[in-house]
Amino acid sequence: MDSEKYIGRLLDNRYEILEVIGTGGMAVVYKARCHRLNRLVAIKILRDDLSEDMDFRRRFHAESQAVAMLSHPNIMSVYDTSVTEEADYIVMELIEGITLKQYMEKKGVLNWKETLHFGMQIAKALEHAHSRGIVHRDIKPHNVMVLKNGSVKVTDFGIARIMSKSNTLTKEALGSVHYISPEQARGGRVDNRSDLYSLGIVMYEMMTGRPPYDGETPVAVAIQHINGGAQMPSVLNPNIPGGLEQIIVKCMNRDPAGRYTTATELLNDLEEFRKDPGILFDFGALPVDEVTRLQGMNQPAPKPAQPRTTAERVAARNAQRPAHQNENGLHLADEAELKRRQEQRRLARQQREELEEKRNKTMTTAVAICSGVAVIALLILLVVLYNGGMSGDVTTVPVPTLLGQIYKELDTSRYPNFEIVLSDYNYSDEYEHGIIMDQTPKAGDQVAPGTQIKIWVSMGPKEKELPVIENLKNMTEEAARNYLDALDGKLVPIVRTEHSDEVEEGRVTRTEPAAGEPLTRGQTVTIYISAGPEQVKKNVPNVIGANITGALAILNQNGFEKLSSMEEDSLESKGQVLRMEDAEGNQILPNTMVDVKTEITVFYSSGEMYAQMPDFSGDTTGQEAMKLLSDLGFKNVEVEEEYHEEIPAGNVIRTNIPAGTKVDVTASVVLTLSSGPEPTEPPTESIAPPLVTKEIVIYLPQNQTEPYTLTIMLGSGITVMDGKEIQPGTETITVAMTGTGVMYYEIYINGEYLRSEKVDFSA
Repeated sequence: MDSEKYIGRLLDNRYEILEVIGTGGMAVVYKARCHRLNRLVAIKILRDDLSEDMDFRRRFHAESQAVAMLSHPNIMSVYDTSVTEEADYIVMELIEGITLKQYMEKKGVLNWKETLHFGMQIAKALEHAHSRGIVHRDIKPHNVMVLKNGSVKVTDFGIARIMSKSNTLTKEALGSVHYISPEQARGGRVDNRSDLYSLGIVMYEMMTGRPPYDGETPVAVAIQHINGGAQMPSVLNPNIPGGLEQIIVKCMNRDPAGRYTTATELLNDLEEFRKDPGILFDFGALPVDEVTRLQGMNQPAPKPAQPRTTAERVAARNAQRPAHQNENGLHLADEAELKRRQEQRRLARQQREELEEKRNKTMTTAVAICSGVAVIALLILLVVLYNGGMSGDVTTVPVPTLLGQIYKELDTSRYPNFEIVLSDYNYSDEYEHGIIMDQTPKAGDQVAPGTQIKIWVSMGPKEKELPVIENLKNMTEEAARNYLDALDGKLVPIVRTEHSDEVEEGRVTRTEPAAGEPLTRGQTVTIYISAGPEQVKKNVPNVIGANITGALAILNQNGFEKLSSMEEDSLESKGQVLRMEDAEGNQILPNTMVDVKTEITVFYSSGEMYAQMPDFSGDTTGQEAMKLLSDLGFKNVEVEEEYHEEIPAGNVIRTNIPAGTKVDVTASVVLTLSSGPEPTEPPTESIAPPLVTKEIVIYLPQNQTEPYTLTIMLGSGITVMDGKEIQPGTETITVAMTGTGVMYYEIYINGEYLRSEKVDFSA
């Protein structure tokens, strides 16, 4: 496909192709301008060979229409689709940013916060699409755009579904095969869990800098997905938090039954990890003897050294797995095993709740009994100490200080003389989350070797419940931020702008979550700030000279909706457009760019013209009077002469219509000129001035849309041009005229009077 061939073309008389911004195995992406909405868009045009496949085109159109219904801030918007003989294309929003793949190549290994930030946004996009029955099928860093504000948008929804119909691993699949699910690689049934697998691969690559499987050919990589056995992420990056590694490994389970069922489940665990980065999930069943030990029912056995990394924890768990469970820890062998483990977890929780209830009921009795036992034990201890002190056989050791240490980093091997047991978690305003806040026995106490030290770990300050978010509409950005800060919920504000016709520029239009919705600690709150009304400028079409009805329709079709019309007296034909003005009375010229929301008044001719008859005094010459009457629009003027003793020859004596009278310009006007005093002697023969021929350039009207006839009359009935056909758009015509002195010629269009012009043959 020649990617340059569409540049400069106008698709569907709407989209002007400007430049190439990307190429792929199935299409070329162009930057284009939508002339109807005056905005920049991205247009993906299919390759010519794919457009020749009618079945492919049908699926392409159906899938594109479905994807166009998606509306989510983390999904690239699809505005329009077209399947025509000219081109098959999708119109999408134009995003300024780079792909997640480019971002990863630029930064290398991402930290866990960035991985969580990007992963949650992709999962939200998948949650929205899956809820509408759309599976992406090609989640990879190349199909995720990173915007300048740090948010991401997933692209190419639905297109992967069409491409996957071939079920082949060609060179076009090379960029995708690193991220496909095992069922995709086998050509099996694909559902939303396939997208979650691919997302797990993407998060794996973000945390390690490389995908889990690689090979020389796409087929080799696909086989690795089917067989499994990827290295744990913590082997490549020991800094990955254990909880996040667990989430990634669960997403990458090669058996769909072992993955998250929905994107919502994945988001819930990601949110739990975000709240507590030190969390470890119990995806497997908790052994009964461990439950018993935590409840303190039996004397605990010495606690083995805890694995230090998630990789070690998973390896330890694998050692206890049934034989039919996969050795790489990425999935369960069958659904029955998963259900058995879930039932074990339910029974363990039930057992803990029953034990807690039993403990509460017996607390009062236990306190009384323990008080008596404590007195007896104290007496026995004193005797033992006394006898031991006398004999020198008893050895004691001081209790170490554990307060203030990080529980998850506590190295029990440093305290070989003690068994350290976690008693409980409690809220604390003094100690941060995960810090040891209390112990018994106390530090410094002398106890026998092997004594058990119980510890209590802080959960940090008890978080207060946040209220529902108030309506922040019309607040300033600063006031909205101050409101969120005052809630003390570690809320993360993100500011975006949008056009609004009702909210003043610089003030809040809305928030996400919306007013009245509940807030959670650490939640991201998007504040939308008004950028004022959206100004869309368009070219004003030239409707001057057109009929008022058609002119209003043309303006409306070009996006101008605030239209009104006004009739005024004019020499032009009835209904003919004369000019356009805005609300302030400024003239709007054709072919200029004007905001589509501008109020436009279109003035048109009433087809009638009235004028006030001038006052011609005795010093007005006939030529001056004729010029003035012509300028006022009078069309039927007759000239008579009579002798007058006082008024010089050639000057106006009177008119048949009194001065100051308002009269229709089509009325007949008789202009009486003076011939001077009546002669007393026979007049002498005068010599007539010579005739002069001149080339006169006549400017023709530009409001004609069809051919018309042009007639030119000079003086009193001399025809210079009679019914010559003129084509629309002709600006001037040159005509030879012959006369003497100063004369006037009249112009007629299709037999109707247009105007008069003066010719000075003496000049």
